[in-house]
Amino acid sequence: MTNLATIVPASAERNPGGVAIKLDDIEISFGALEVLSAKVAALLAARGVKPGDRVALIAPNLPQMPAIYYGILRYGAIVVPLNPLLKSREVAYHLRDSGAKLAFAWEGVMGEVEGGGAETGTAIIPIDAGFMALLAPLDPLSAIAAADKDDTAVILYTSGTTGKPKGAELTHENLRSNAEVSVSLFSSRDGDVIFGGLPFFHIFGQTCALNSAVMAGATVTLLPRFDPVKALEIIQRDKVTIFEGVPSMYIALLRAPGRENYDLSSLRLAASGGSALPVEILHEFETTFDATLLEGYGLSETSPVVTFNQMDGIRKPGSVGTVVAGAQVRIVDDAGADVELGTVGEIAVAGPYVMKGYWNNAEATAAAIPDGWFRTGDLGRKDEDGVFFIVDRKKDMILRGGYNIYPREIEEVLYEHPAVAEAAVLGKLDDAHGEEVCAAVSLKDGAEGADDPDALAASIQEFVKARVAAYKYPRQIIIMDELPKGPTGKILKREISMP
Repeated sequence: MTNLATIVPASAERNPGGVAIKLDDIEISFGALEVLSAKVAALLAARGVKPGDRVALIAPNLPQMPAIYYGILRYGAIVVPLNPLLKSREVAYHLRDSGAKLAFAWEGVMGEVEGGGAETGTAIIPIDAGFMALLAPLDPLSAIAAADKDDTAVILYTSGTTGKPKGAELTHENLRSNAEVSVSLFSSRDGDVIFGGLPFFHIFGQTCALNSAVMAGATVTLLPRFDPVKALEIIQRDKVTIFEGVPSMYIALLRAPGRENYDLSSLRLAASGGSALPVEILHEFETTFDATLLEGYGLSETSPVVTFNQMDGIRKPGSVGTVVAGAQVRIVDDAGADVELGTVGEIAVAGPYVMKGYWNNAEATAAAIPDGWFRTGDLGRKDEDGVFFIVDRKKDMILRGGYNIYPREIEEVLYEHPAVAEAAVLGKLDDAHGEEVCAAVSLKDGAEGADDPDALAASIQEFVKARVAAYKYPRQIIIMDELPKGPTGKILKREISMP
């Protein structure tokens, strides 16, 4: 049996009273997590969900979330984790595309989720004060559905720069084997306390924090919304041993007021991913916090970890390390042939961590995995020591604070504004977030408000802000007479300079 959910009863049997999930004063033991997840499975059965059905999970890192996640898996259904910042139109798209039979949604976002669910006819179960009372009378469904290693466990939505978001189908084997790699990389064990500030709806937090912690019998201490001072308090209070974050979190920790007043001596290891970590930040963190900081690389489609700076291997600041056990990584040219050592090419990945494919999208799957090797769209090089370096992104994707933002999606919303004739969304380097979302637009002839460009730009910004998740809207919009174009009429983003 390869069902990922088996890691819960395995840890519960070893240490039933050990704390699995913690949020301030709330603690859930491994034994309680086992019972709660079995009750969630019973709830799914009572609501008519069938094995293989998709069930959405829309919430920040709450104590109830792991029980729901593993309950869906143990029942044999498929988890569709969604960002709680999504607006109703975005929720509707994801529910419709996945065919979700049911959605669990945090009470704080019920307005947007109910709006999306109304469009798709998806039933919604609120994660609120009454959620535990809903589970209480149910008899735990203790059986765990058998799962072949290629059965889909989770559909994680991602996208390129064209088209709508695509659902990466991650199998039980994908997620289990990558969690095993994470446990090995971090030497996670019973007694470790892992910082749970990375969202579990994102693959980094889901695999490297939640699944690896449960597998190892470690504790995850949650922070639903990242705040550097609160993070420092948690590290001190809970004696966090492993911190996992994106570069903007490390920058925030280093710049947090009163940082020197906290006892952070419990930290032994930190891991960074999601976007490039500035070398000076790596050095400053290791010096300040007296803990090893390792940077790695992966994607939603690779479960995610495929390369990592490893404790017992060669460590090169500025790199994403060497290939992890089980992964196969090549640098290839446009024809799929290996490039010479040290030459820049596209990173291609094969092995047990690569997704089954994109949900109901054979064309996109074939384009991404044309020959058994997943084309990441990222440009990199490998040196003579087998160490990989990310050079640039082939795609136009913007990475803001560890979140992927896809320009095409935002451009489509900009085009809905009555004044906008053309739009281009691009990333701009930003100290706090890695990249910031910016947009350049040209106006339609006679556009209302054109005589006051600053006010119109602010109006356009508010228009987009109301229609997309808060991390996606452009923080800067400039109005141009005309956007630069190439000979075929394609907008040339590289010729757009944001002030």
